[in-house]
Amino acid sequence: MNILLLGSGGREHAFAYKITQSSLCSKLFVAPGNAGTASCAENVAIAPTDFPKIASFCLENDVKMLVVGPEDPLVKGVYDYFSETDSLKHIAVIGPSQNGAQLEGSKEFAKKFLQKHHIPTAQYGSFTAETIDNGLSFLEGMLPPYVLKADGLAAGKGVVILENLDDAKAELRSMLLDSKFGAASAKVVIEEFLDGIEMSCFVVTDGKSFKILPFAKDYKRIGVGDTGLNTGGMGAVSPVSFIDAELESKIVERIVKPTVAGLNSDGIVYRGFVFIGLINVGGNPFVIEYNVRMGDPETEVVLPRISSDLVELFQAVSTQTLENYELQVDSRTAVTVMTVAGGYPEAYDKGFEISGIDKITEALAFHAGTALHDEKVLTNGGRVLAVTALADDLPEAIKKSYQNVEKLHFDKMYYRTDIGKDLL
Repeated sequence: MNILLLGSGGREHAFAYKITQSSLCSKLFVAPGNAGTASCAENVAIAPTDFPKIASFCLENDVKMLVVGPEDPLVKGVYDYFSETDSLKHIAVIGPSQNGAQLEGSKEFAKKFLQKHHIPTAQYGSFTAETIDNGLSFLEGMLPPYVLKADGLAAGKGVVILENLDDAKAELRSMLLDSKFGAASAKVVIEEFLDGIEMSCFVVTDGKSFKILPFAKDYKRIGVGDTGLNTGGMGAVSPVSFIDAELESKIVERIVKPTVAGLNSDGIVYRGFVFIGLINVGGNPFVIEYNVRMGDPETEVVLPRISSDLVELFQAVSTQTLENYELQVDSRTAVTVMTVAGGYPEAYDKGFEISGIDKITEALAFHAGTALHDEKVLTNGGRVLAVTALADDLPEAIKKSYQNVEKLHFDKMYYRTDIGKDLL
């Protein structure tokens, strides 16, 4: 079948890499894609949120499956657009309904869902400009550090953690009164801080049953030793050594099963991925957040470890036969290191030529922020290339990934040198 994949990041290049390995895929299109997806699929210049153009393209090119990479089209209702249009109903959409996408589109929606279904999470309060005095009082009744989250989508930058009460109050005013994150912070969720180690759980569901993909751990801070500003992700590791059988059982029973059952009982149409951001507090898992798509850069370590057919998985999701799908996982360890533009996650320049991609061996280079210009690969974003290596153990996977990262070059290139080393 012909398949259209929406998105332009490292996650989408990893999806394209796996989708094109399937005998069920005759042609893959990526909208809009990047320099990496251009090497294994056909890029089309359509924005992921331009639903009429996406629909026309699907009909003109006999597309039978639409795989949605980023969250924005899901929150804007691409699943509903297709399922409610007669000429498009036959196209399988891999992603939740607009209602289901609120798990990521609204922090308040997610917290209410967690509480309703008795899923472990931090205590919270939700505030707007009209109730800012209540928010300031709420902060005064908490212990530091203070966690403030913009309710809406803020491109991964809407979470602020502060140690000082006065700073937290100033931040709340900035978010609510000065629109620090635009419309995303018209409402702010203030959460209890949970102290522990974070991990990423990826679930795929057809609305009835589910499969758990390999666990991963990502590294969000820009600096070595988890210092500096938050980013979209500087690297990832899979599997995660501290997730033992007991912790995994708690995750499944206390979090995954109630999540899928809750979606079902609430009448929420959900056929796609659920990313569950977890924190291990004294051996007990708590939910930090939901995302309604695969994480990035975790996708770049999770998908290479899936050895079964990904398009078969998508078919099982769309036909609600997931319980019959056999998920096969490579036992090896995967490590990905993200190279980023100098200055990221703040101001950075684009358009630098990237060299060394052709020298990468025994590893995969997933393009994130890249573009083709006159047959040259140029930087086109903050996070540029993710290099993923698989090996029999973590030390060897780390070594192979960094050996290949060192072959790459572009002006002001930066990467963390400690990805995975905290788990050794």
